[in-house]
Amino acid sequence: MRIRKKTLGNSNIVGAKIEARRKELGMKQIDLLTKLQIKGVELTASGLSKLEGQLRGVCDYELVALADVLDVSINWLVGKEDK
Repeated sequence: MRIRKKTLGNSNIVGAKIEARRKELGMKQIDLLTKLQIKGVELTASGLSKLEGQLRGVCDYELVALADVLDVSINWLVGKEDK
């Protein structure tokens, strides 16, 4: 597993939580990308990396799919509630 070299950006508030939850579930990025693709969300590995690094914004439909795949609420992802 590679360690993030760059500091987190400020393009979204959910990226760090998405990355942490993905790792907590033992998922690799490719696993998450595959599950998102099944839900109709086309995201590249680079796009996911930028999203997790908070260097890219996240669309509402992506947020819904991410919450579903990661088995968390959207409110948890945006910091409005505890897991």
